[in-house]
Amino acid sequence: MDWLKELRRSNKAAYAKCVARVERLAELGHELRRPEADYLRDGIYELRAKLGRLNFRLLYFFHGQLAAVLAHGLTKEDKVPDADVDRAIRRKQKFLRQPAVHTYEEVLT
Repeated sequence: MDWLKELRRSNKAAYAKCVARVERLAELGHELRRPEADYLRDGIYELRAKLGRLNFRLLYFFHGQLAAVLAHGLTKEDKVPDADVDRAIRRKQKFLRQPAVHTYEEVLT
């Protein structure tokens, strides 16, 4: 995800908070709730991280019971804009058409 890569370069503290949220999502999956995560609409959820007055959001969706797919990231001041949720929905639809093409699997050695 380009947004997360750019955040890592430009704001290491914010990046660390976002990575911590992703790790919590990996641990808790569907059980992760506010204030760390919230449901938006149409199967799209948000991971929520805050640093100072800036709010960082990673939009994601679930693929079955075991996997969450990061679809979009943004920095916001208020509500997640509809355009960003719509973008995540389009990415979800694209993923669902060909999940194998869009799946990254970490190989542990």
